[in-house]
Amino acid sequence: MATFVLVPGGWKGSWSFEAVVPLLERAGHAVHALTLTGLRPDDDTATVATANLDTHADDVLRLLDRAHLTSVTLVGHSYGGMVIAAADRAEGRISRLVHLDAYVPRDGESCWSSTSEHFREVFAAGAATTGYAVRPPGGGDPRRRPHPLASFMQTIRLTGTLAQIPRREFVYCSGWEDRTPFAELRTRLHADPEWQVHDLPTGHDAMREAPEAVAALLLGERVADASTRGRRICL
Repeated sequence: MATFVLVPGGWKGSWSFEAVVPLLERAGHAVHALTLTGLRPDDDTATVATANLDTHADDVLRLLDRAHLTSVTLVGHSYGGMVIAAADRAEGRISRLVHLDAYVPRDGESCWSSTSEHFREVFAAGAATTGYAVRPPGGGDPRRRPHPLASFMQTIRLTGTLAQIPRREFVYCSGWEDRTPFAELRTRLHADPEWQVHDLPTGHDAMREAPEAVAALLLGERVADASTRGRRICL
């Protein structure tokens, strides 16, 4: 049995994995989907205003401690790729990292510095009202909440222990190539023999568009099989 910890992207909560979780559980695995501090429905203004990347990394580490988790597959979607770098401080409890159309930070980088000019404009415009929380972009799931700006801005400090994690994977969603900030990242990781790169023909929210394909990748099924499932679901 594997143990999965699923970290959502910006503006989202554990609900973003709601279609994937039962597929993993049905296969006999333990699954923990997180809602990060500042994104919970009952979080007050002070909590949202003070939450940063360290806060979210600590959310992951507290779960590992509380549930006594080891040999974890840690999955981060979009901004969640910044957060799963918490594995850098997880003291060997992570066996696999999966960046699901997600940022893969290097030491000293932030979500702000790693993203595209388009998304920097989205962050800036979304934070204009409060100065500390970024409104969700127009459209999308109504459950989305304002995202703590500090978590997008804070730079990450890494010790290098991520390189010791046995499996590191990046999933590139190719169905939004006109806007994706991950094209250059895919090229870089594809050339790195320590990373395995998968392609899915979906938009950014692959968990919603193609949950069976995402689950298949996480379960280690052949990429061709997962891609085929994803393509069928998206039609």
